[in-house]
Amino acid sequence: MWRQSIRTLWHGQRGLLLFLGMMLVFRSAVADWNYVPSSSMNPTLWAGDRVAVNKLAYRLRVPFTLHEVVRWEHPQVGDVITFDSPVDGTNLIKRVVATAGDTVAMRDNVLVVNGHTVTRTMTNPEAWIPTERGPMAEQLWREHRQGLDIAVARLPAFNRSRDFAPVVVPAGHVMVMGDNRDNSNDSRFIGFIDEQRITGQAVRVVMSHDPQRMFVPRADRWWLPLHL
Repeated sequence: MWRQSIRTLWHGQRGLLLFLGMMLVFRSAVADWNYVPSSSMNPTLWAGDRVAVNKLAYRLRVPFTLHEVVRWEHPQVGDVITFDSPVDGTNLIKRVVATAGDTVAMRDNVLVVNGHTVTRTMTNPEAWIPTERGPMAEQLWREHRQGLDIAVARLPAFNRSRDFAPVVVPAGHVMVMGDNRDNSNDSRFIGFIDEQRITGQAVRVVMSHDPQRMFVPRADRWWLPLHL
């Protein structure tokens, strides 16, 4: 009976089933979009954003797996990447702050990479940013490194991890942090990220919905590039 039902479904809906199968393969191995549920990447990403992810940015994978077919690039400092957490497999989105061989430390919320303190400039001492907890006052900064200006935020009331001793990023790994340095579950807590666990590079905000206002679309956050 069930075999007959499957054959009937296949013959009647073959085109639709093939289309859905191709879409699933495309989203797994070529491109997809990810929902941002938290404020860990403020001010670059807001809770409620949906970001386009280029899954061919670094390599070609076997669909629905992390198995690598061929690699043509490695993540660079400043890239915003998606990856499967080594702790529980949850897909996360963070920024690469160091690559293999780099020695990294943090002193009073300031990164020190290979013995050089990352310079930064405060751009706003109290910016109200929407988060999953409602609007919160954050300090906004710009980090200047390797020709990049990267927007980061601080929550002075949180200060979960202001300092850590020097660590060396092992071969085949990257160190990631959220741009919201005081509210991010990143390499300070889950360890370095094996490049094999990286699923893609986030390239822009496609659309955004405000979770505090019944997911009403945010008119000013459509098709935004992830500016550095």
